[in-house]
Amino acid sequence: MKNFVSLEDYTKEELIGILDMALDMKADPGKYSHRLQGKKLYTLFEKTSTRTFLSFTTGITELGGTYYNQKWADSNFVLGETVSEVKYLGRNVDLIMARLKKSETTDIFAKNTTVPFINGCDNTFHPCQAMADMLTLREKTGSYQPTVLYIGAKNNVFNSMLELFTKLGATVYGLTPLTNVMGVDGRFYAKMKATGLYNEVPVDSTRDEVKELVKQVDAVYTDTWLDMEFFNNPEYADQKAEICGKMMPYQVNMDLMEGSKAIVLHDMPMHADYEISQKVIDVYLPHILDQAENRRHAEKAVMVYLLEQQ
Repeated sequence: MKNFVSLEDYTKEELIGILDMALDMKADPGKYSHRLQGKKLYTLFEKTSTRTFLSFTTGITELGGTYYNQKWADSNFVLGETVSEVKYLGRNVDLIMARLKKSETTDIFAKNTTVPFINGCDNTFHPCQAMADMLTLREKTGSYQPTVLYIGAKNNVFNSMLELFTKLGATVYGLTPLTNVMGVDGRFYAKMKATGLYNEVPVDSTRDEVKELVKQVDAVYTDTWLDMEFFNNPEYADQKAEICGKMMPYQVNMDLMEGSKAIVLHDMPMHADYEISQKVIDVYLPHILDQAENRRHAEKAVMVYLLEQQ
C-alpha cells in the first residue's frame, strides 16, 4: 500500500504516469466514470479549504465513488487518541484525505493508516497542488520540463514544487526572502540544489535583474505571504504588517511582467495587491483558473493510482 504524503517516494515514471492519466481523464471523463465505483473517500479538514474540498469531493464522485466529509473541530480527533482514531477510519472507507496544520500530524496518519492516505496540505508539503501545477504547465508548454520562477515564501507549496519539478527535469528559480515554519530545514534545499535544477535567486537582486529573468522563464509563480488562517486574524496584525512590508518589493505586478511571454500562476486564494496586483489577476486569471481546475483532474488520477496499485 502506498500513501501520497510527499513526492520523495515516487519515481519520475510513476509521477509522469499519474499526470498522463490526469490529462486523459480531463480529455475523456466518461471513460473513467465508473473507475472507482463503490469506493469511499473520507475527507478531514483541520485547515480551511475551497479547492481541496471541492476538487476531491467532485473528483471521487466523477469516478463513481462517494465521499464523507468532516471538520477536525467536529471530530473526535480533538478529544481522543490519534492513532486509534486513524485506524478506525480504515474500517469504514477505502481512502483518506486530510488537510492538516502540522506535518507531525500528517506523519501519524501516514504511519498508522490501513488504507491509502493523501496529504491534502500541511505546513510542510502540498503534493496535490504541485501535481496540478505541473499538469497546467504541461498543457501550456507541451513539456514536463518547463522553467519556472517562484517569487514568495519558502513554504509547503514551494517545497512540493521543488520535489516534483526537479524529479521531472524542470528548472526552478526561487526568489524567497521569507521562510515559513515547516518540517524541513536547509538540508532539504541543499538536496534540491544538488539536482542542478533548483537555483536560488539572491534576494538583493535588482528589479532589472529579476525582470530579465522573468523574460527567460515559462511561468512566474507566486503564493500568499501569510498562512491563510492568519491573514484576516487581528491577533496577527503586527506580524502581517511586518511581513507585508518586507515582501512588497517582490510583488508580482505588470511592471515585473513587462516584455515577458511567461504566464502567471497562483495556487489561490489570492490576496490582491499584496503578493499579486489586481491588474495581473485580471490579465492572467484564465491561466490561474486552469491551474485551480487541474487540482480535480490531478487528484482523480492520484486516487485511481493509489487504489489500483495495491
